[in-house]
Amino acid sequence: MTENEQIIKNNLDHTIFSWTKQGGLNPMNIERAEGVYLYDRDGKRYLDFSSQLMNVNIGHGDSRVRDAVVKQMDEISYIYPGAATKVRGELGKKLAEIAPGSLNKTFFTLGGAEAIENAIKLARTYTGRHKIIATYRSYHGATYGAMSAGGDPRKLAVDSQQVPNIVHIENPYAYRCPWHSDTPEECAQRAADHLEWVVKYEGPGNVAAILLEGESGSSGCIKYPPGYWERVKEIAAKYGILIIADEVMSGFGRTGKWFGVDNYDVVPDILCMAKGLTSGYLPLGGIMVKDEIINHFNDKAIPLGLTYSGHATACAAALAVLNIYEEDNLIENAVAMGRYMDEQVALLIEKHPSIGDYRNTGLLGCIELVKNRETKEPMAPWNAKPDEMVIMNHVAAKIRELGMFTFVRWNFVFTVPPLTVTKAQIDEGLAIISEAISIADGYCE
Repeated sequence: MTENEQIIKNNLDHTIFSWTKQGGLNPMNIERAEGVYLYDRDGKRYLDFSSQLMNVNIGHGDSRVRDAVVKQMDEISYIYPGAATKVRGELGKKLAEIAPGSLNKTFFTLGGAEAIENAIKLARTYTGRHKIIATYRSYHGATYGAMSAGGDPRKLAVDSQQVPNIVHIENPYAYRCPWHSDTPEECAQRAADHLEWVVKYEGPGNVAAILLEGESGSSGCIKYPPGYWERVKEIAAKYGILIIADEVMSGFGRTGKWFGVDNYDVVPDILCMAKGLTSGYLPLGGIMVKDEIINHFNDKAIPLGLTYSGHATACAAALAVLNIYEEDNLIENAVAMGRYMDEQVALLIEKHPSIGDYRNTGLLGCIELVKNRETKEPMAPWNAKPDEMVIMNHVAAKIRELGMFTFVRWNFVFTVPPLTVTKAQIDEGLAIISEAISIADGYCE
């Protein structure tokens, strides 16, 4: 048995793979990664066009993060969360500087799902209310609370044990507006009206928080139409409801701003983060909380705690990553490359009849494939069964064959490269996607 075969065997025999059947797997056997590229152990190069799981924002293999981690481990790797460390304080201060409004204090978690769990717990504890309103087309994590809050259909297999008092609403999905609106603005208005009616039905005095993604991600990059966030803010203020912004995927430059909500001038009461905080170099997440809320606990114990909260080594990685965003002007590059991506995908739309819609903010985008642009029949439906994924599986296989790693889900092909991406690399990526989408074109009516 070769070394490569032994590596695959060890993984398949002794580890569990996420979100998939455990038999018949053929995982990529990755040896190293650099910049926007991955390299398997056979020497094949893959362009990473989804930043792995939309988290490796600064690109792969940046030695500045490694050096910061090694330096921190030479001092102290871990100390219990009740102790102060220099790096924890510096990271908290840096986050306060970049976050909007009075989001000045952070409780650190290990990742995004834990951030959502603690945000929900804090909102309920602070308000004395129990219901959380969230959208159907959303993903907030895979722990029971976070999964219950999300609307992702992967939860359906286990939702008999879901966390109670989560109420879901329709998204302001202008391309497929549930209210058949004629314009995005009209969809925004009707979606917000729907939200307010649900609040009234559920009892405003029972609703602790409205949980929304700062900008939609893996559910299809559903952009908030003009006016939606403004109405959400008005409704929340009217009924004394908190706003929780899930910035796990949309945070840290991904949308061309530090946080997705910055595109809408929204200051949430609680902001959840992870992914781009360390760009995946080490696990770390957190919730940032408004002063007005955290001061409530000055004279009483806050019911939040984790063994690894404020982990010194992970904090060092995060602080290095935040500095890299600024030193390398990555947020500015996300804006510039996002515009270039938009221009180039516009050309693909002219070429490929299967492209029904394209939605992008900064470098958080996806292409939606349809069989018919008039009827908008999707190339694969929402929560597609295996036999409904045949076309899209061919598209995904072609993308991988041509040397690209990206997220292909239902009828979506995601365009979410690291913020370091160049025009040449975008051209390379879209050429691969174009060739793969040609397969879908053959199924258009």
